Amino acid sequence: MKVIFLSHNSKDKPIVEPLAIRLRDTFGQENIFYDSWSIQPGDGIINQMNNGLDKCHFFFFFVSKNSLESKMVSMEWQNAVMKSAQDDVKIIPVRLDGSIMPTILLQTLYIDLFSNGLEVALKQMVDVVQGTNNFQPQNAEFHNLEAVCRNNDSKLEIAINAKYYMEPKSSFIIVLVNTHDQVEVRMKQNGMSNVRFFPEISLNNGINACGWGISVSEATVPGFPFEIIGESKDGNKINLVTVMHEVSQNQWEAIPTLIM
Repeated sequence: MKVIFLSHNSKDKPIVEPLAIRLRDTFGQENIFYDSWSIQPGDGIINQMNNGLDKCHFFFFFVSKNSLESKMVSMEWQNAVMKSAQDDVKIIPVRLDGSIMPTILLQTLYIDLFSNGLEVALKQMVDVVQGTNNFQPQNAEFHNLEAVCRNNDSKLEIAINAKYYMEPKSSFIIVLVNTHDQVEVRMKQNGMSNVRFFPEISLNNGINACGWGISVSEATVPGFPFEIIGESKDGNKINLVTVMHEVSQNQWEAIPTLIM
């Protein structure tokens, strides 16, 4: 059996540990390098980590804001990248939040737990180890539009970018788990815009939310983002679910949303 290495930051254990336990149940604890049981009191952390890397064939790198800021995790995945160039090591990033992938991993297929949920991610991890060809590439579905969001709880800033070509229809819905009385949503720039409120939006994942629709007559073009501001009226946190684009009359699709 080939060894599986789980590289993560301790702050992400609430989501990583259930995956580690399920993988242990499938492949056996001796085949999973997970620090909670692979490194014991008195062990040298660096030595044990290097031993785990030397034996590993599947290196799952859990990508999050926490792990990208961790020097230890950075050392693990960078060592794994170097090892993969020489040995039979497969590096599989697992995306936990809206963080942007490190440049060196942009060409690597990844598992998107953030978008697809824990059960789908777990199945894909098992499939990768077992050699089942169900691992989907990150660009299996093309999206010209992308929303980049900055949220400091009481204020939300959204920049919707056309990455490759002009989008003639600039009509979007900002989907929030907030009420109309709690949040005001508007265009960042001064100008004419049509704003409407959707009190009930039912999403495929079962979430019920509200939507703030904003549209303008101009197209969204590369280099000129469509910018939206959301501000809390009562000081409560603004809870963003997704951003949707009107692809045809009254037909909406979620666009990739990165939370910074």
